[in-house]
Amino acid sequence: MTGDMQRVLAEFLGTAILIILGNGVVANVVLNKTKGQNSGWIVIAFGWGMAVYVAVFCTAAISGAHINPAVTIALLAANRFNGGWPMAMEYIAAQMIGACVGAIIVYFFYRDHFNATPDGSAKLACFSTGPAIRNLANAFFCEVVGTFLLVLPIFLMAQEHLIDVHGNSFTFGLGALGNLPVGLLVLAIGLSLGGTTGYAINPARDLGPRIAHAILPIRNKGSSDWGYAWIPVIAPILGGLFAAAAALPFRPH
Repeated sequence: MTGDMQRVLAEFLGTAILIILGNGVVANVVLNKTKGQNSGWIVIAFGWGMAVYVAVFCTAAISGAHINPAVTIALLAANRFNGGWPMAMEYIAAQMIGACVGAIIVYFFYRDHFNATPDGSAKLACFSTGPAIRNLANAFFCEVVGTFLLVLPIFLMAQEHLIDVHGNSFTFGLGALGNLPVGLLVLAIGLSLGGTTGYAINPARDLGPRIAHAILPIRNKGSSDWGYAWIPVIAPILGGLFAAAAALPFRPH
């Protein structure tokens, strides 16, 4: 397998893992008769933070762990993505497919609980996001800001460098814990800013599972809410581009 194929496969697997764990925690909280039913928003936010940590840990060394089209496009716009538009489109396709597959796995994992839940909106929440108050302009703004605060720190995060007695510089990492800041960042966004839209901040995270919701034979599933679906796709891309622009003055020369 070529290096490029490994990178694309890593994006597929990483995004699938992200959705299995992230949408899985939502299903555990909102569906009927689960062990975690009604355990609350903090559990969801922690679950998503850990989902990001695990997905990044599994793929960072292979693909850079984008697992988010907004990150891929932002890095491409900042000329910090090796591969150009062709590879970026492969990344995005892999992320979308991985998200859809991950959502399908969550459905079959929790199928009995989906069947035990009459609320169609609760079922949709296990796949994709929606606004707590349906104000589309404000929801768009919230997704832009949330993604900006996700992508900008990713641009600015730096590894520690040490100088030995001979003046040689080397990188000092934290091993597996070196990926933890991204998970903590998503946790912080969820706890602080997730109450309005459910913080998609990732087009693949929302659109892939929404497609899965539309095609799966879910009992009494209700609408997939396609009238809202464009917001968690377009707004995160815009937020990522704003972050790329804001990071330009800090780019090392």
